[in-house]
Parts: sequence; structure tokens; C-alpha cells
Amino acid sequence: MARSKLTRRTSPDEVRPLSVPYSLAAQQVRIVAERLALLHLAFAETLVEEFGAERGKELVAKAIKRYGRDIGTAVREGVQAQGLSLDPANYGAGTARDLPEFGMHDRIEEFEEKGRRLIRSHGCVLADVWRRRGRSDLGRLYCYVDPAKYMAFNPDFKLVHLKSEPDGDPYCEFELCRTREEDKRLFTSDDPGWVAVDRPDYGQGS
Repeated sequence: MARSKLTRRTSPDEVRPLSVPYSLAAQQVRIVAERLALLHLAFAETLVEEFGAERGKELVAKAIKRYGRDIGTAVREGVQAQGLSLDPANYGAGTARDLPEFGMHDRIEEFEEKGRRLIRSHGCVLADVWRRRGRSDLGRLYCYVDPAKYMAFNPDFKLVHLKSEPDGDPYCEFELCRTREEDKRLFTSDDPGWVAVDRPDYGQGS
């Protein structure tokens, strides 16, 4: 009898395929991404129910900052282990990548607009889960992981949201910006207003 390409066996002697179709691999990543979205929402809803909306959301944001700091620190160590500098261009380089290349979004594009380098992400799997469950407001708190992880990697830079699917935008749009001294203060303090770092702050200096 022919062996199926994928089985549920997990023993050490399991015969695994050398490769799987891209669509199947992306589907498997999507399953994990949906679970991640639900996990975040479960913790967020519990905190809001226990402590009220304002305090609960502050605690969620505090946890996300810690989460982002842990990710950024791990990426920094991975980049340095490869002998690379902490230039933002090296974030996630080589073995220090922090997200799957596919399955988390429908597509990602990078482009320049008026001299600014922007990243646009379409079809976020996490945002879709939060939207379907009617809790995009709590899901949006997860997105603060992006400026947090970049600041943990190199405190002189942050990746900010110009647009966000949980906010009702048709896609997420990011820009890598230099941090201000106020950003650094907020990020390293217990100030619940630290989420204000997620903005470009054009022309405001340091």
C-alpha cells in the first residue's frame, strides 16, 4: 500500500517527505497563526474582564512590550552571532529571522513613496481572526509588538504602523523611523502610554 505524503506519526523512525507543496506549507503556517491570534485574544479578553477595559488594555500592552522586547533581543543576538551589525537592514537576517516567510499574510510588498521606504502587508491572518470575532480593538494591541521588537533590536529605530487592518484599513503599512529620546524613555519605563511610540513623529526632532 502506498504511503501518504503526510502522516500523523511522530516517532523517530518516521519517514518524512523531502518537501511539501508551497500551498500546504502556507496552510500549516496559517493554522498556527490563527491559534496565535486566538491565544492573544483569550488573554486580552480575560484581562479586560478581570480589571476593566482601561486597566486591562494597559496590561495587555505591557505584556506585548515584554513579548516584543524578548523577540527583538533574540533577533539581536542572532544577528550578532553571524558577525553582522545592528543596522536595521540586518534585522532578521539569515538564521535570525523572526517570522515565517509565508502563511502569515497574503502578500507583502516594499516600495518607495516621496523618498520614504514603506512596507505594505495585505491579508493579515491574525487581523482576520480578530475581525471575525468582533474584537479588532483588542487584537490591535498585539500590533505594538512591531515597534517594540525593533527598539529592542536597536533602540535608535522603530517600525511604526501608518495603517493597520485591525484599525479598519485595507492593509497594514509600516515605516522604519528613527526614535526620539521620548520614545526611548517610554519604552524603558513602566509608563502605560508607551504605545505612543507607534507613530512616525515627522519633524518633531528628538
